[in-house]
Amino acid sequence: MAKSYLRFWGVRGSYASPFPTHLKVGGNTSCVEISVDEHTVICDAGTGIIPLGNKLAAESKTKDVLIVLTHYHWDHICGLPFFVPAFIPDWKINFFGPGESIQEIKQNLDSQMQAPYFPVGTETWMANINYIEPRETKISRGPIDISYYGVHHPGITYGYKIKAANKTIIYVSDNECQFLDKSIKQKMTEFSEEEQQMFEAMNREEYEYELESIQGADILIHDAQYTPEDYETKRGWGHSCYVDVVNYAIDAKVKELYLYHHDPYNDDDAIDKIYEKCQEIIQNRNASLKCFIAREGMEIDLE
Repeated sequence: MAKSYLRFWGVRGSYASPFPTHLKVGGNTSCVEISVDEHTVICDAGTGIIPLGNKLAAESKTKDVLIVLTHYHWDHICGLPFFVPAFIPDWKINFFGPGESIQEIKQNLDSQMQAPYFPVGTETWMANINYIEPRETKISRGPIDISYYGVHHPGITYGYKIKAANKTIIYVSDNECQFLDKSIKQKMTEFSEEEQQMFEAMNREEYEYELESIQGADILIHDAQYTPEDYETKRGWGHSCYVDVVNYAIDAKVKELYLYHHDPYNDDDAIDKIYEKCQEIIQNRNASLKCFIAREGMEIDLE
């Protein structure tokens, strides 16, 4: 039986950063491979899907993959024009993502490969391309079961709950954690006492919903792009401060947290400092959470 694993192929947000100062963490944008019994699910198609595609084309026996997209911002789809299996006739590639129809998903992927943006369109893909009905509430790939929910990011963006090899994996590449809480607290003095009570109740309800979506997860892969200083100038941009993510994971009793979607501005040393701060938070809260920096090439054994 083939081994079951999760592998990070791209861990950056916003844009690829192949700089000498970033190589320990990695410079490719969002892409995670989950493989169970030779069934493959790919989360997002940033530049990390390019080396993954090369590996699959050279080694894969199944030649049938599912690509789930959190949303269609460029850093999450820009690897597709260079995804080798799409240009091989005996492959089948299945796409799922936000949208009102199959045609909308197709159009979102077609657009970046049309003139004047790219010289080769999706009509040159030779694989069997299948777009999954976006109104499906759950999808599967062999023994891997997938559901999704909305998160706080500009446009419609999904977080994915993936059941694989008796593990619950939550993949949330882009999300502004505790968005409502921070927005309310910022303007609380502008509200009457009655309005404050109403907003506090809304805030509690929203946070309980957020916690429920990740409660007890074995593995949480979550956007942690900003430092507290970054977040103060980028509220509403749809990304999380690492402090909030760690506390969020502790509150939800997550077992393992992988900080993800790293800011391309932050080099390896800066991310090492973020990791140290996260460990301090965990220690100060006397929590059992295990926290890691998602690094390109890192592989997690799911067996």
